[in-house]
Order: sequence, then C-alpha cells, then structure tokens
Amino acid sequence: MFGSSELITRGAHEPRSVCIVANDWLDYRSHHKKISTPLDDTLTHAVSFFFSAFNPTSSAMDATPGDSSNLTWDNVGLGLAFILFNAIISSVLHLGVGSSLVTSALRCIVQLAIMGLVLQRVFETNNPWAVGAIAFVLNFLGTLEAVANKSKKRYHNMFPSILVSMLGSTIPVSVIGARFAMAVTPFWTPEQYIPVVGMLCGNAVSAVVVAVAYVLKEIYDNRDKVETYLAYGASRFEACSPVAREALRIALTPTISQMSVIGIISIPGMMTGAILGGSSVDQAAKLQMIIMFMISASSALAAMVATIFALSVVIDSEHRIRPDRVDVKEHAIWRGRNWVWAQIVGGVKCVAGCCWRRKEERVNGHHDGERLLG
Repeated sequence: MFGSSELITRGAHEPRSVCIVANDWLDYRSHHKKISTPLDDTLTHAVSFFFSAFNPTSSAMDATPGDSSNLTWDNVGLGLAFILFNAIISSVLHLGVGSSLVTSALRCIVQLAIMGLVLQRVFETNNPWAVGAIAFVLNFLGTLEAVANKSKKRYHNMFPSILVSMLGSTIPVSVIGARFAMAVTPFWTPEQYIPVVGMLCGNAVSAVVVAVAYVLKEIYDNRDKVETYLAYGASRFEACSPVAREALRIALTPTISQMSVIGIISIPGMMTGAILGGSSVDQAAKLQMIIMFMISASSALAAMVATIFALSVVIDSEHRIRPDRVDVKEHAIWRGRNWVWAQIVGGVKCVAGCCWRRKEERVNGHHDGERLLG
C-alpha cells in the first residue's frame, strides 16, 4: 500500500507508463476510501481525467464492436446511382456522353470483380511466377488500351514498341522501388507488388498516349517545321528534338500537377486505402510519397522510350518523313467489331424480312381463297 506522495515518486522514477501508474492510483483510492485528504481528492479527480483522456485501452474497450463496414453489391448499386445521375445530366444537356459513362461504369464493375477473384487466388498461392504473370498481363492490357482505344493515330508496329516501353519502365521501377524504397522482402510479395505495378501501369499508359499523340499530330498534321529542318541538312534527331521535348513536357505535366497538390487539396487513393486498411496516417503518407516518386519515374521513362520509337518510325533512316506509316483509321479490332455487328444486324433484318413476307403471302393467299369460294 502507498499514499499519494509515494505514488507520485513511483510514477516519476520507475520505468512504467503514466497510464499504469494512474490506474494503480485509482485502484488504491477505491479500496482505501477512509483515508481522505484535500490533496488526495484533488489528485483523484486529476488522475481520473488524465487516465480517461490518454489511456488507449479504455477508449478501445468503449468502442462498439463491429464498426468496420462490410460492403456488398447493394452498396455498389447505390454507388452506381452517381453515374446514373451524370448520365441524366448528359441526356438533359445533350452532352452525348451518357452511354459512354454507363458503359465505362459497367466495364469498371466487371473488370474489378474479375480482378478481385484473380488476385485473391494469387495472394493465396504466394507464387512469384503468378505475380510475374499478373504484372505482364497488366502491362499487356495497358498497351492494348493505349493502342486500340485511346490513340486516334497509330504508326506501324506500335503495339510491340509500346509494350516494350511499358515493360521497360514499370518492371524495373517497381522492382527497385518495392525492394529498396518500400523495404519489402521479397520484393514480389503479392499484396505489395501487384498494386504498385497496377498504379505504375495506369499512369504510364496516360503518359505514353499523350506523348505519342503529340508526336504523331506534329509529324502528320504540322510537319512543315520538321521538313524545313530536314531540308537544311539537319538529322532526324536534330529536327525532331523540339517535338520530343514538348511531347515529354506535356506527358509529364499531369504527374507534376498531381504531386504539387497532393496532401493539400487531395488525399490520393493509395493513402486512403492504407488508412482504411488500418495503417497509421504517418506510414500511409510515407508510402504515398514513395508511390508518387515511382509513378513519376516510370511515366517519364515510358513516355521517353515511346517517343523515341514513334519518331524513329515516322522519320526513317534516310531522314524522310513517312506519313504513309501513320494510320488514321480505326483500329482493326474496332473495324472487325463493326463488321461483325453489321453482319449480325443484316442477318436479323433478312430473317425478319423473310418472316414478314411469308406472313403477307399467307394472308394474301387466305383472302384469295375466300374470294374464290365467294
């Protein structure tokens, strides 16, 4: 047993936390109510306030269990209402993007659902080959999206060159960043590596599309300046260096703008996910810093390699501009889709027309028979 002065001395000199000392004091006062002095009463109120404010165990015990939310497809459906609201606005204002919004939202649902199932299996197996396969698939699909869906102009052999640009930027940056900057051992740990590669691929696709689109636009539509340089004896690298610099500057502008406002105006998705997953805010902030620096490096590298490939194709080794190597038509995938759709629609119309003609023939034959009988 100990009094108030003894407790204060004990809390000051023994290597115990203040919360434990405060708890001992409250237990002591509850069992020794007969000993009461003004100093003891004052200390009791002060310690009670201090203990309730700084004891994490008591606040955790007071929390209601089961506060963490478990999202269902009903929640996803409620979230989809925001997209429907945008589609209604598009329809009212005649913006013409309502169908694109709904289609993109449905694609988002299907793609994320499939990814969730696949990644769950990969996380359970914890196999480096499976992680490598997922990383390659992400880069492959990102390249397909950049070439087939986001590029209005394409050059010869664009798909393999963009794929090399993507793989040559996202894989080295993700490996080095995960192993050394993020201190993940082994670096291919699925829960850490796959989300990082996914974010790098998404940002690299945007940078590559912007850079290549600018290069093809300048070479195909506004090639007078480049032709002037070439006519005065400049090499293709000298003639194209202004175009390449401007393409890289435009491609990296979104990443620079994002880094300049992050943490002040916006809370990025990676940091939000880490906080919702239970990580401390400090660790989530540091992780987001590393991710942003990795995104900047991979986007710059991918845009630079893609720009070099594009310029080397549209301007040949003889220092001539080759507009014939630029394709301005729809990608072959969409042309094939349109052809198949036209065949299906034509077949349906043909079948419907045949059925309608047969029905008319039967009706006309019935009327002719009635006239003959009459």
